[in-house]
Amino acid sequence: MENVFLRENGFMFKIDLRDAACFGVAGNFTGHLEQAGEAENFKELRVTDAAAPKALFPTYIPIKEGEGASCVPAFLNVFPFDPQKIVFPKGEQKLQIEPEMALVFDAAWKDGELVGLEPRFFGASNDVSIRKEGALKISVKKNWGPSSKGFGEQAIKVEPGIFDRYRIASYLARGGKLFEYGENSPVNGYSYFGKRLNDWLLEKFNRQQDLGPAEDVHSYLAAAGFPTKIFVSVGATRYSDFGKENFLQGGDDSIVALYPDSYSKEKIEEMILRGVPAEGVSLLRQRVVV
Repeated sequence: MENVFLRENGFMFKIDLRDAACFGVAGNFTGHLEQAGEAENFKELRVTDAAAPKALFPTYIPIKEGEGASCVPAFLNVFPFDPQKIVFPKGEQKLQIEPEMALVFDAAWKDGELVGLEPRFFGASNDVSIRKEGALKISVKKNWGPSSKGFGEQAIKVEPGIFDRYRIASYLARGGKLFEYGENSPVNGYSYFGKRLNDWLLEKFNRQQDLGPAEDVHSYLAAAGFPTKIFVSVGATRYSDFGKENFLQGGDDSIVALYPDSYSKEKIEEMILRGVPAEGVSLLRQRVVV
């Protein structure tokens, strides 16, 4: 189980992601889908804005035992988050880090429609993905059981203007060496962010259709009893040359750091090697277990 903590007003609060419906955004960083070899999967999804993300996909839906949930695939009721490890999926070969920022929203509902999303806190996210042919829905490449996803244990409170100061870095530690896995990117480099992303999310949560790689996520939220907490990993950055060509192996450490730009890249790498998170940094480090 992933324990997430938020420091607010001098107190540390524990947040349980098991209560949150969890999702990811596909295609919110220019070039990522092409690098991952997945752009072709989204050809039949029509978008009015070429810069818009392609789809919203589920990673975990908290359905209580005994509730009517026949519309939700059973694997989505398995909690996938683990801040310490990634369990390599049996029978698979190509597994990649997906370095992202994730937001946890307070959700407001009216007559069965999601009418408001208020971002409360954010942190480093690894939306790990299996690269394989023939998997139509995005979700089957995202949740293969316990310890298939990750979110930083130290969350950061959302405050006005805070995202303008944050960057995303990701690394793979292998054989005592640190390799840059994703491009070091500003959080505001996402194609859709802030109000633009919020409006897009509301539209997709309420009206996305089951088409191609996309799913009818509103029916999932209804089956979960219209949850008041929603987690969204807002999109993976582009890969470095190393990240494009190197897949995860047993014994690797997958690392995602979300940090304020007052720290240099070199300082963040030193922090990762020392294993001690600096103030204001959300650090996620997961060992790959075969």
